[in-house]
Amino acid sequence: MEFNDDEIVALLNRLLEKLHQADSNNQGSTVINIYGKGSLHVDHVDTQNFYGDACPKPQTLPDPPCVGREKGASILPEALAVEQAMALWRKAQAAGWIDDNYQPLLSRTQAALLADAMAERLGIKEKWKVFEGLWNRKNMYHDYYQALDQRKTLFFRDEIKKIFV
Repeated sequence: MEFNDDEIVALLNRLLEKLHQADSNNQGSTVINIYGKGSLHVDHVDTQNFYGDACPKPQTLPDPPCVGREKGASILPEALAVEQAMALWRKAQAAGWIDDNYQPLLSRTQAALLADAMAERLGIKEKWKVFEGLWNRKNMYHDYYQALDQRKTLFFRDEIKKIFV
């Protein structure tokens, strides 16, 4: 049975609504991965290395949207749209940590570490509120404290320090 794009989107929306109704107390996030015929799937990758000329050049981030105006799937809060923040966003994207809509491409724990580092450098006091709104997440403080118990946290924090020099 084959579906066109509109039918697939409608089916996914119905599935997500049913998942939401079934577990309205879910504190995490629901992730659905869809793989096309002949695609490659990797469950977990800590580090990706690309070599050679075939390596795509990092995309540049679009200009931040006006506060309250949508940019793709997210709204960039004013505290994260200032010039100093945009410099950090560009570095994070070049490192492969965020996409062009300012959404994390990291695990929840690594995203919380990134949010903490950015908030510290930008002087944001209510960091979890700001980043939870941008990334549509809840309880990021829990992800942060969970990250503190992981071995890879020290390595990732060192990477953040190198990138955000």
